[in-house]
Amino acid sequence: MQQLLFLFLVLVFIVVSTAKYKIHPFLSLLIAAIIMGFAAGLDGNLVVTALAEGFGDTLGSIGIIIALGSVIGIFLEKSGGTRVMAEVILKAVGTNRSPLAMNLTGLIISIPVFCDSGFVILSPLNKALSKKSGISLVILAVSLSTGLYATHVFVPPTPGPLAAAAALEADLGIVILLGIIVSVPVGIVGHIWARIIGKRFHIPVDEQSKTTDVKEDQPGFLESIVPIIIPIILIALKSAAIYPTYPLGQGILFRVLNFIGSPVAALFAGVILAYVFLNPKKNNHHNWISGGLKEAGIIILITGAGGAFGNIIRVSDIGDLIGSNFSGIQAGIFLPFLVAAVLKSAQGSSTVSIITTAAIVAPLMEPLGMGSSMGRALGVLSIGAGAMTVSHLNDSYFWVVSQFSGMNVQTALKSHTIATLIQGITAIMIIALTAIILL
Repeated sequence: MQQLLFLFLVLVFIVVSTAKYKIHPFLSLLIAAIIMGFAAGLDGNLVVTALAEGFGDTLGSIGIIIALGSVIGIFLEKSGGTRVMAEVILKAVGTNRSPLAMNLTGLIISIPVFCDSGFVILSPLNKALSKKSGISLVILAVSLSTGLYATHVFVPPTPGPLAAAAALEADLGIVILLGIIVSVPVGIVGHIWARIIGKRFHIPVDEQSKTTDVKEDQPGFLESIVPIIIPIILIALKSAAIYPTYPLGQGILFRVLNFIGSPVAALFAGVILAYVFLNPKKNNHHNWISGGLKEAGIIILITGAGGAFGNIIRVSDIGDLIGSNFSGIQAGIFLPFLVAAVLKSAQGSSTVSIITTAAIVAPLMEPLGMGSSMGRALGVLSIGAGAMTVSHLNDSYFWVVSQFSGMNVQTALKSHTIATLIQGITAIMIIALTAIILL
């Protein structure tokens, strides 16, 4: 009980230090790991060793992947590829169904691009659609924000679920497949709430928003979507190839898929495709890549610190102690959700919530009955569901959505925040039902 109390206090420290005192999560996680190590009675040298090993092992498996995913995202953003995808979807569904189009666009774009960036990029298009169609900007904004949010927490190579998959040693192909299956209804639920609540609010749209800037050399739809789709297909093919029954045999095709379907090779292929198709003038690639790597650096460091914290828990055997206690109350699939939801609601960042929760629950997969490949993948999704519950005043995404859509705080809380609550609850119910069927 004393060790559990120490762990609880350390978690409170992480929340308070990041949310109230604005200490960077990288430092908060390292400080928490050191405190936890000494509180668990570990020798000083063992604490340092466990920190270094946890940090290094985590980055060894995911650092390159995060960097490559960020580069793909920056190419899509700078080239105008995200806007191209939005416009094609709009043409397909019609202006009157533009909120659904923005929701679907968000689902696609937020796989490689952070939801904050995606919303900023597409908000001018949202305003233009509101002006043209007369549809409330609140409906369009929340439809877009919830679509972006869904894949942001569920579908790799977004850094959060990618890091969770690595920490829980989950099969990335299974996580992607199930993440897509879960994120679609969760995104649409957000769109439905936007339709319900958005009619109550009217936000005037500036005359400047009648049109959006279009680049003369912007890529086509296929060129834009290829760097996203190809890596996902390659990773999925590897998962199929290494399935225990070996449906594709174990010959040359198996070896090829086993290599090109590895996350590093697949994402590297995506970077090459982005460079070929999303940079027509071939004169901005150096700055774009530098920008993507700078964005990735912070995420990589936070991910490594989360791995260090998780390794301290493993070395101190606190995970086994927690598992033995929770297994008795049959927390199962709901435990990762609850931990992530508390962390998300308290400190604001979905990515930090996912990484921290993954570090905490990674040693608990076996005791909670989720040690199989399917169980670990569902554990990743459970963490993602908690990490979207809820987006409110301490979340930068809340302010991006509200400020770029002209919402006041009250309107944003009633629309965007409640939408994320409904999304999180819907997600964990879907995941729990899936666990009953598949586990």
